[in-house]
Amino acid sequence: MNILAIETSCDETALSIIQTHTYENNTNFKVLSDLVISQIDIHAEYGGVFPALAKREHAKNLVPLLKQALKEANLYTEKKINIENLEKIEGILEREPELYKSLISLLQNIETPSIDMIMVTYGPGLAPALWIGVNFARALSNIWNIPIIPVNHMEGHITSILLKENYLNQEHALLDLSEFSFPIISLLISGGHTQLVLIKNWGVYEIIGETIDDAVGEAFDKVARMLGMDYPGGPKISTAAQKGFENENIALPRPMINSGDYRFSFSGLKTAARYLIDDLQKEKKLNKQIIYDIAREFEHAVTEVLIKKTMSAVEAYNVQGLIIAGGVSANKFIIKAFKQKIEEYNIPLYLPEQKMCGDNSLMIATAGFINHVENKQKATIPENEIVAVGNLKL
Repeated sequence: MNILAIETSCDETALSIIQTHTYENNTNFKVLSDLVISQIDIHAEYGGVFPALAKREHAKNLVPLLKQALKEANLYTEKKINIENLEKIEGILEREPELYKSLISLLQNIETPSIDMIMVTYGPGLAPALWIGVNFARALSNIWNIPIIPVNHMEGHITSILLKENYLNQEHALLDLSEFSFPIISLLISGGHTQLVLIKNWGVYEIIGETIDDAVGEAFDKVARMLGMDYPGGPKISTAAQKGFENENIALPRPMINSGDYRFSFSGLKTAARYLIDDLQKEKKLNKQIIYDIAREFEHAVTEVLIKKTMSAVEAYNVQGLIIAGGVSANKFIIKAFKQKIEEYNIPLYLPEQKMCGDNSLMIATAGFINHVENKQKATIPENEIVAVGNLKL
């Protein structure tokens, strides 16, 4: 079975094609194509992701990515064909007429590819961006007469840790699911989310704590902007922090670190950083080294809060492992601190491959695959059933 996966929840347009085959009660998972187009440069001038631009770029990128993915998977054969129900497809993509035209232009000139199923992110994320991917999947589903499985973006981040190192072109690209013992705690940290999730089994989740305001990645970006750094600011904060020193005059709070629950708050930390920066600017003390010192203090404050809350959950739920995933899991300082701390607990720490930290469609394929094969989630050919849900929960 060949599966097409689509991800458009924020500012990455991503498509992948995987191949599965069941034999002797086992199912393999082979990656045939894995493509991502980032929009970072486009959104940089806005200091963050601009939803209308994200939507426009997804609409522009999806068809070229589909063509390339089919070629890489050896599923592309030029041939003139007739497509039925054009009026229906045009209706599905009525708000994206250029996407409709480019899609039909491609599909009328290739043989119907051997794609058996589609998996698509339907939330959480930016609603305008999500709708592009969902409607693209619906159009393809109707043209090719194949079913769709909608996938939760955050579940994709959780299952991203299952992809093996150098997963491309391996017959068995996923780790053995039976190797994992439950329960497991997952810390999901990204530009839009900070969540602690209790995983009782694959596909069985309970959110035990999350941010009550800013996500950790959002706080990184906003403080970076205060310090004069371009978007995305998270990596730039981390680079600057490496040059910083402990400074008794540079102190930031650790919000809710002793609250006794698993909720997070980074808005107050962001505000404290703004007041500190404003005061230093007024006193004309905000030089390059002070900026490095602030970056260091900010990164330390975030890390201490994340570790305290996460390890409290690890202890309380007597878990058998810890997953850290999402875009901020690429932060080397945070991960180094967790690796040192986890040694006290004698449980494994599961991390995604560096390429899998950010948004990608392969993690969507992985989550959808597990739900379909392991949890028997039914795929359907939708009329209007699948809708984008910006605030979708696990």
